[in-house]
Amino acid sequence: MPNAIEFDRVSKRYLLGVHHGAGSLRETMSASLARLIHRQRRELPQEIWSLRNVSLEVPEGQTLGVIGRNGAGKSTLLKILTRITEPTIGVSRTRGRVGALLEVGTGFHPELTGRENVFLNGAILGMSRRLVERRFEEIVEFAGVRPFLDTPVKRYSSGMYLRLAFAVAAHLEADILAVDEVLAVGDAEFQRKCLAKMGSLHEGGRTVIFVSHNLDAINALCPLTAWLDEGQIRAYGPTREIVNQYLAAGTSLAGSRTYDPRPDQAASILEVRVLDGRGNPASALAREEPLVLEVRLRVREPVPGLDLTVFVQNIRGVRVLEEAWSQRTPPELRGAAGEFTAQIVIPPVLAVDEYVAGFWLGSQYEDFFYEDDALRFRLFGRDHGRPNRVVDLDLEWSLQPLNEPAPSTR
Repeated sequence: MPNAIEFDRVSKRYLLGVHHGAGSLRETMSASLARLIHRQRRELPQEIWSLRNVSLEVPEGQTLGVIGRNGAGKSTLLKILTRITEPTIGVSRTRGRVGALLEVGTGFHPELTGRENVFLNGAILGMSRRLVERRFEEIVEFAGVRPFLDTPVKRYSSGMYLRLAFAVAAHLEADILAVDEVLAVGDAEFQRKCLAKMGSLHEGGRTVIFVSHNLDAINALCPLTAWLDEGQIRAYGPTREIVNQYLAAGTSLAGSRTYDPRPDQAASILEVRVLDGRGNPASALAREEPLVLEVRLRVREPVPGLDLTVFVQNIRGVRVLEEAWSQRTPPELRGAAGEFTAQIVIPPVLAVDEYVAGFWLGSQYEDFFYEDDALRFRLFGRDHGRPNRVVDLDLEWSLQPLNEPAPSTR
C-alpha cells in the first residue's frame, strides 16, 4: 500500500525575535525594525529547533495518533504536513488533498458568511462548486448552524465556529485530514459526534492524523501512534504499547515521590505516596485490597479556600477517579498554616491495570502545585477475562423466574 504521508529527516528551526512569513504592514515594519536593532547590537537571534530529524511514513487509509507533552513539536509537525510552514531541513511529501482543522480561526475568512466559507474551503481543496453543493446539506446538518449560515463567521461563538470548521474539514473530500486538539473546545456531545465521524473517515479509506491529549480517544481511533518528545520521535508503533510507554515516562515506580518546598509560595506539596493495605509504600498492589494515596504538604501562611485534588487515570488515559478534599475536609482545617498529611482511601473497585496518579494544590485564585503523572502503580490479580474493564465492582445479581413451572399432570 502506498504512503499518504512521508517525512524524510525533517527538522524545523525558529529564530526567536525574527519575523517568519508574511503579515500586516505593521507586523512587517516591526520585523524590519527588530532586524535593524539586532544588527546594531550585533546580537545573534536564539535558535529553537521545534523538530529534529523526524522521519515518518503513514500508509494510505491509516489513522495515526500523535501524542506528547506541550512543546514537543506536535503542532509544528501538522503545520509542515499542511504546508502552513516549510521544513528547515528535510522533505515532507503528501499524496492527495489535505484538509486541516488545526485551531479555531484557521481556514475561514472572518468577513465571509458561513455559507461562503464552506465554498471557499472547497475551492482551496481544489473541489468544484458542484461537488461542494452535493455535500453542502450534510455539512450544515452536522454543524447545526443553519440559522446562521448567512451571518459573517466573525460573529460566531467559538463553539459555532468549531462545529462548522470541523464539518467542512470532515465532509469535503480531502484525502488526508489533520486534526489538532481543537476538539477540546466543543461540548461533550459534539466531541462524541466528531470522534464518531473520524472513525467513519478511517473506515472509508481516508488518512487521518489526530493530535490529542485525550489518550482514550487515541486508543479508540488510532491503530498506530507516534510519540513526540522534544522535537523527536521517541517511539512509534501500536497505540496501546506507545501510550503505555508515554504514561510510564517520568513517573515514579517506587510508590513515593518527594519535592522541594517552594519558598516563594504559601503552600507546597512535600511528598506523595501510594500505600498498600498495611500502610507500606508500594508500586504493585493486590486488586482485592484497598489502597491509600497520601500527600504531605506544608502551608507557610493561611490560604483561604485551599484545596487539594487527587486524580487517577488508567493506562488507556481514562480518568477513573477525581476527588477534592473540599468535599469532605472540615473548612477550619483547609488553608490553616502548618504541616499536614492528607490521605484518601480507595476501596477495591479498580480493575486490574496500570494507573497514574496526579495531584493539584491551590485555591480559586492561585495554583501552587500541579502534576498529572506524579506516581505510577499497578493492580495485580485476576481480570476474569475482561481486560478492558475500568472498574470491578463485584455487584450482586438476582435471578427470578417470571412464571412458575406448570404442575405435573401425572
